Amino acid sequence: MLQLLYAVIFAQMFLILSFLFKTPARKLVIVTLDRVKRGRGPVVVKTVAATLLVVLASSLYSIAKIQRRSLNAPVVNPTDQVLVSKHTLEASLMGFVLFLALMIDRLHHYIRELRLLRKAMEAAKKQSRSFEDGKSVSATEHKALVEEISTLKPQIEKLESECEVKARKAKAMEAEVEALRKQSEGFLMEYDRLLADNQNLRSQLQAIDHSSSHAVNKKTT
Repeated sequence: MLQLLYAVIFAQMFLILSFLFKTPARKLVIVTLDRVKRGRGPVVVKTVAATLLVVLASSLYSIAKIQRRSLNAPVVNPTDQVLVSKHTLEASLMGFVLFLALMIDRLHHYIRELRLLRKAMEAAKKQSRSFEDGKSVSATEHKALVEEISTLKPQIEKLESECEVKARKAKAMEAEVEALRKQSEGFLMEYDRLLADNQNLRSQLQAIDHSSSHAVNKKTT
């Protein structure tokens, strides 16, 4: 389970990094996400997300149940500590996977909006330029063209402002991606620490079992 979650997180981080640089991989990822969001793709994605949420809720419930049991117990059970650490790590990774999935969806949406705005702005500029470069037009046509140009210029300015806003949002998302990368490194370090704690707790548990069995053998003899 943990290996699968880490594989999904690394794949999501690769997708997010591909959005940041203009490479063939970025175009391939965008086209793939466009196809995924068509047909039954959104239904499948929502089903997977709902399944992850259910598993996340189950892990949180298990953590709360073990903690309540530990409070009532006179002695801390090493096995419960191992289970709490495992469920905590799984819940953290699943929440991180869901957050990265939302981040990928928003980045893809903003990039697609930017592309559409740029295409519309270029088309409006070409149309305005063709109108301004017209040579043989009548006075009436010229007046109509001037009016149309005056109506197109505010649209171009609006598109440019929207493009700037989308670009600022994309930069903010890039900063969040960098923060998430650092956070994932922290999760990896925490995972290594939990593995070491798990091994220590297992060793302690084996020592306790060995000492208890030795005591029982003494009593029987």
